[in-house]
Amino acid sequence: MIIAPSQPLRTDPFLLLSEDWFSSPGFEWHPHRGLETVTMVLDGVLEHGDNLGNHGALDIGDVQWMTAGKGIIHRELAYRNERAHTLQLWVNLPGEKKLVDNRYQDLLAASRPRLEHDGARVDLISGTAGEVTGPALNHWPINGALITLEPSRHLNYDIPATHRAFAYVLSGSVRAAGRRVAAGQIAWSDPVPGAVASTLRLEADQNRDEPSVVMVYSGEPIRQHVEFGGPFVMNSKAEIFQAFQDFHSGKFGSVPQQARLAYR
Repeated sequence: MIIAPSQPLRTDPFLLLSEDWFSSPGFEWHPHRGLETVTMVLDGVLEHGDNLGNHGALDIGDVQWMTAGKGIIHRELAYRNERAHTLQLWVNLPGEKKLVDNRYQDLLAASRPRLEHDGARVDLISGTAGEVTGPALNHWPINGALITLEPSRHLNYDIPATHRAFAYVLSGSVRAAGRRVAAGQIAWSDPVPGAVASTLRLEADQNRDEPSVVMVYSGEPIRQHVEFGGPFVMNSKAEIFQAFQDFHSGKFGSVPQQARLAYR
């Protein structure tokens, strides 16, 4: 677990970040309510489906942004039971938006906007960088990007001052605000009271032949109590109890009898 859900107010609005490797069975049909899941494929192919009728397969670099508001049932499997290596980020929703309509967004790598900066590339998933806006639709202000730095290159990446941010290094090694962060490590930045904007300086290691890749997400803290109940994230124990009741009584809809995807 990269971000553990043990102290949600310290990582607010981010709840957890997990890295998963699977082939078979993967994650069969299961429910969610009160949060958004952001899943990126690092290797292999991810087969997905839900009880809204969405289904498909995501390749390396593709991102799926799922809003599990009032309640959804979905699954995530390795295509053809071969392999899938994923990162999944859970993003909290404020109390007044916990029961919004469910939504699936497939944010494919080939169609996302990219910015080039002298040896640095910003692959924009959510929010705005410069004059460019990422394709994700949000219920809460979230910026997200994959940043690739060639050896010895640097990038000054602007983050709204009201946001809490994290930088997770996927490969290589960088200095984030002067601190060395290697692959598999994470660095955090808290909101800066009274400032208009803040800048995260990322510098790639000089002693490498390959680029460094960093996942950077930021969002405004929601500052509400968080209550976990397995796949449900609400604001009170009573709401968690209601979520389980609604799921078991069929208010999330039925578990699909959907066949696996045919081979591509």
